[in-house]
Amino acid sequence: MNVHEYQAAEILAGYGLPVNPGAVATTPDEAAAAARNAAGVVAIKAQVHTGGRGKAGGIAIARTPGDAREAAERILGMDIKGHTVRKVLVAHGVDIGQEFYLGVTLDRPRRRNVVMASAEGGVDIEEVARERPERIVRALADPMLGLHPYQARQIGFELGLDPAKINEFAAIVARLYDAYLATDATLAEINPLVLTKGGDWIALDSKMSFDDSALFRHPELEALRDLDEENAIELDARRSGISFVKLDGDIGCIVNGAGLAMATMDAVKLHGGEPANFLDVGGGASATQVAKAFELVTADPNVRAILINIFGGITRGDVVAKGITEALGHVAVSVPIVVRLAGTNAEEGKQLLAASGLTAVDTMDEAAAAAVRAAA
Repeated sequence: MNVHEYQAAEILAGYGLPVNPGAVATTPDEAAAAARNAAGVVAIKAQVHTGGRGKAGGIAIARTPGDAREAAERILGMDIKGHTVRKVLVAHGVDIGQEFYLGVTLDRPRRRNVVMASAEGGVDIEEVARERPERIVRALADPMLGLHPYQARQIGFELGLDPAKINEFAAIVARLYDAYLATDATLAEINPLVLTKGGDWIALDSKMSFDDSALFRHPELEALRDLDEENAIELDARRSGISFVKLDGDIGCIVNGAGLAMATMDAVKLHGGEPANFLDVGGGASATQVAKAFELVTADPNVRAILINIFGGITRGDVVAKGITEALGHVAVSVPIVVRLAGTNAEEGKQLLAASGLTAVDTMDEAAAAAVRAAA
């Protein structure tokens, strides 16, 4: 789950991080009033769950309340990478001396949390990693002991900081790491972390993402969810207990089990196709869930073929087949359907499908190849 910049800043402030104060506005008049209260130069920043706001024109500097009103009027309603701007943050202007990147996330291959920092703040860290990887400093945290204080100081030295600023920087690193752990975050990022010309540290832009599976421990974070920023189909799937992620391809996938769903997408790509979604109806999927999965997949206008890949372990093949036939009775499907059915009661399921005019194949590879051909 993602949150807006201003929400991430509020969370980090609770852990003692020096964030940049600001006010949220949903209308140009509110932005002008916030700028008037700030009594100085302000930044008008689009609040959306995506990066690249500056390049898209979603950030503007305003020197007067009138400038703030004009900037907010231009930014509100803007589309940034498919996200509509519904609110802006009016933040105090800062006299920037140096900009740094600082973030904490999970290094999956090493199975450890990693702190990353760079003296090239204010730009996409992915761009730095791609073009100048030597400019990124990393420190792996011990799974049991956490991040050692000497590691935080070492990061500062490797960034070339003035020795007089090392301890202050190390304290910020430690607090960001504490916030990351305490909130079950998957990412805690400050970009840029600014050292002002006056020698003060300020987190100028904050970003946080949280593990959905841990939100039951953090109802206060769940309350920050902005449903307008989330995919409507994914929300519908979550309410039905189905794991669904929208992708950019044209082959809709309906699969039982997360591992099999990942393998199915790999098989589709192996045969030259592109999956339109990740969809896991679960190991014990009912006929109702399978029918709901059909609705979710067919709601995507980009889908040109549907691949159903079911291996009956807990799930029975005849139950899945019943769900498919029920779905076809309620959902108008105008694209080809390829079914792979194996495992428990697979033969009974194939008979039910045959009665509905569908033929199930035996292997995933065969099904993926057929789905790619059908979509083409």
